[in-house]
Amino acid sequence: MTPVDPSDAARARTALEEAHALLLELLPRLHALRADVAVKGDDTPVTAADRLVQAELARLLRERFEQLTFVGEEDRAGWDEEATGWVAVVDPIDGTENFASGLPEWGTAIAIFRDGVHAGSMIALPDLHLRLITGDVVEPTSSRITAFSSGVDDALVRRIAETPQARIMGAAVYNLHGVITGRFARFVNPVGAYSWDLLAGLALAREHGCRVLVDDVEYDGGYLAPGVKHRVDIRR
Repeated sequence: MTPVDPSDAARARTALEEAHALLLELLPRLHALRADVAVKGDDTPVTAADRLVQAELARLLRERFEQLTFVGEEDRAGWDEEATGWVAVVDPIDGTENFASGLPEWGTAIAIFRDGVHAGSMIALPDLHLRLITGDVVEPTSSRITAFSSGVDDALVRRIAETPQARIMGAAVYNLHGVITGRFARFVNPVGAYSWDLLAGLALAREHGCRVLVDDVEYDGGYLAPGVKHRVDIRR
């Protein structure tokens, strides 16, 4: 994997810190919008808060990076554009079902690449006052718990039945933060998730010494195209 240019990493970190500050500024409005829910074609919810966060992060990041390709979960933003130059992959609210239900286990994920090289990532859990950005120091705790994705199929049921300490939390960013910080020993998604759910957390997991498998292969830190589901297995 090509190493990141230090100036690109510095630009990405500054933008991610600004994005986190913006997210905290928006938080009261997000709470007020959590009950404004629609159901998408795949039977998953989207709230007015999801759309607000995506629009505001797109505005901020486009101001910070020239000719940015913005890939967002909502509205197919950037899905069909070529991933050259600066690219930001954003899940505005991961765990929307949790968020709309008033649970605190939800978050925002941003991964920034330049010409296919990872420049920086953030996962933030605003209601839990937690945040990780590329370059942050982590002192991991110790856990025996395996976190599983909330998409259920026969493979997931079998894996849970075989696991002494299992949890389903309903948000990939929460699970990714947990395994990176040692609150979980492992995060397994045998059903699959999209690039906006995963990229930021995968990059941070590699940075902090986790073993990261994507589709049963060691993840090399590269860009994942939108609209394709990937299975993951991450161990602290």
